[in-house]
Amino acid sequence: MKKQFVAGLLVICMLSVGLVPAAQAFGLGDILKVGGIGFVINKFAGPLNNFINTLTMQHGAGNDYATKVVPILSFGSGGYVGAAQVTGSQDLVNRVQAVVQIEGNFNGSQFRVKALIPIDSKNAVKFSRVQGVGVSAMIDVKI
Repeated sequence: MKKQFVAGLLVICMLSVGLVPAAQAFGLGDILKVGGIGFVINKFAGPLNNFINTLTMQHGAGNDYATKVVPILSFGSGGYVGAAQVTGSQDLVNRVQAVVQIEGNFNGSQFRVKALIPIDSKNAVKFSRVQGVGVSAMIDVKI
């Protein structure tokens, strides 16, 4: 039932993009996709976290730290673009609300760099870094 609801929500988001005039499709479609992905991430954060922990344990790469799945925000837009698992001590992991992604080019355009920073807010513009927490996994959402 839950999977059908989520699948239906994503289908509605995707189909509604075609129903909007071309001049408005970009803005509304992006909002619907962001909302749909954000909903999916929030809904499945616990099961995703458990899956990642099981997966890493099966491959001898588990850890004894606390973990949690949170959304990834692109810097400046505040939109959900995916999810990440963060790891660290329980009190620090509890403070993390999202991971902000900042991109840049190094040495001209030879290297594309993505910095992933655990933060204490879901606001990609106003936040504080949570020191002592690392990103241990990235989750892509198929749309």
